[in-house]
Amino acid sequence: MIRVLIIDDSLFMRTIIRDMLEKDPGIEVIGTAIDGEDGLRKIEELSPDVITLDIEMPKMNGLELLKSRSRFNIFPKTLMLSSLTSSGAEMTRSAMELGADDFMLKPKDVRGVRGIDRELRDKIRNLMSISYRKKPEQKVVSPLAENIVMIGSSAGGPPMLDILLSSIHSPIEAAMVITQHMPEGGFTASMATRLNRISSMPVKESENGDTLNQGHVYVSKAGYHTIVSHIPSDRGKKCGMIVHARSPPVHSVRPAVDKTFVSGASVFGNRSISAILSGMGNDGGEGMAFVKSSGGKTIVCREEDCLVYGMARSALSRNSVDKVVPLSSMGDEISALISGMRR
Repeated sequence: MIRVLIIDDSLFMRTIIRDMLEKDPGIEVIGTAIDGEDGLRKIEELSPDVITLDIEMPKMNGLELLKSRSRFNIFPKTLMLSSLTSSGAEMTRSAMELGADDFMLKPKDVRGVRGIDRELRDKIRNLMSISYRKKPEQKVVSPLAENIVMIGSSAGGPPMLDILLSSIHSPIEAAMVITQHMPEGGFTASMATRLNRISSMPVKESENGDTLNQGHVYVSKAGYHTIVSHIPSDRGKKCGMIVHARSPPVHSVRPAVDKTFVSGASVFGNRSISAILSGMGNDGGEGMAFVKSSGGKTIVCREEDCLVYGMARSALSRNSVDKVVPLSSMGDEISALISGMRR
């Protein structure tokens, strides 16, 4: 049983979060707190496994609470609840630097709040199941990647990315580019920080001009399309560099998965792999069809593992999917496909 303490100054949010979590028989809400001061007292008194922590609260906010982590021999795993604002993004980044384990974006309206219940429970379970990895210091520059793995996801994607990356136990002989729909302002940087803790490979938010290096993961920066541009390698193969584009949104989103998939396959051809996780809408379907027509490999996660299946269904409707796999097998599937490219 996962024991959870809810810390939020809003009675509505405390009530709604409790209701959502208590739908899971493996989660027990052991208490609530109305601000950071109350939260610290309840953490000491109740010893929860996980806390959900609002950032903006009176008396003591979430960041101030995190600064008191050193008072405890064992501090509970911490899920931040962040507002969809630029200040919320900056505070989320600060929370991750202070030791928060994950974050979740608060919807703008009541109807949206009801729609996050499964993702909230998934995140709570993931916090207890995923361990952090200590990476060796990088003493040599990794070579340019000659293969690319491109991941596309939207609603319901972040918890799945946790599972996918943590299941790849050693760096792959490819660069990985993750395009996750998120609002701009700094949230993708916080997600990259989070993924870097659990991945066997270094993870960073993409920057304009990044070369795609083997065994590295790049999270597409929100607000820009991540375009893969061609650069030559010493071995004469086409390799890639990230170019940020502020061109209009595609499918009402920027970054768009289609933009990354099409540009990546244009450079890497049959040395490209594309995968789609959970997501609403049609983004990724056209791009995956282009990957397949370029000789690359294409996979999607099975429907029962996804919160929303729109993106994967868009690819399936184009007959552009080589394989549908369980989320638990996707890391092994990607590793096997990369191994096959060496032959």
